[in-house]
Amino acid sequence: MWIGILIGVLVLLIIGFVVFLYNKLVRYRNRVENAWHQIDVQLNRRADLIPNLVETVKGYASHERETLEGVTKARTAMMNASTVGENAQAEGMLSGALKNLFAVAEAYPDLKANQNFLALQEELSGTENKIAYARQFYNDSVMSYDIARQKFPANVIAGMFKFTEKREYFEPETPDYKEVPKVSF
Repeated sequence: MWIGILIGVLVLLIIGFVVFLYNKLVRYRNRVENAWHQIDVQLNRRADLIPNLVETVKGYASHERETLEGVTKARTAMMNASTVGENAQAEGMLSGALKNLFAVAEAYPDLKANQNFLALQEELSGTENKIAYARQFYNDSVMSYDIARQKFPANVIAGMFKFTEKREYFEPETPDYKEVPKVSF
């Protein structure tokens, strides 16, 4: 009789442990999904601000067509991106295009003083900070998920319940991302 109770308790403990690990993996997987959606929200917000910014710059710098077209193409690429890698590539392209746009704006004192331009630039700057934070949170969530599903004995449970998908980190792909800036006097 005692052996039956002991075996029953042991089975309940094992089942409880499996349920605990399964729920932990679900929580981490959902956190990664949520973090990705937060990045997507901020990227869409930035993409919504860009047409207004381009229109404002157009009024002052109509002959800077190439720069304005570059920003528009980069925004379109961002809107059409569907995977983490495509988003990272489009993010780099858009960041470079926006740098060019702001460099053009430096040449037009009237534009730099325009209240609409300043407000849009401030909104965009705040959104860039939110994107950076969301990207960091997403990458941290991916790391936590990967660690949780690779640890023993959770890796056994992860294999049994198909928690094997590897998540991609979101890293911007800008050409000057890892270059040291050159400074000369």
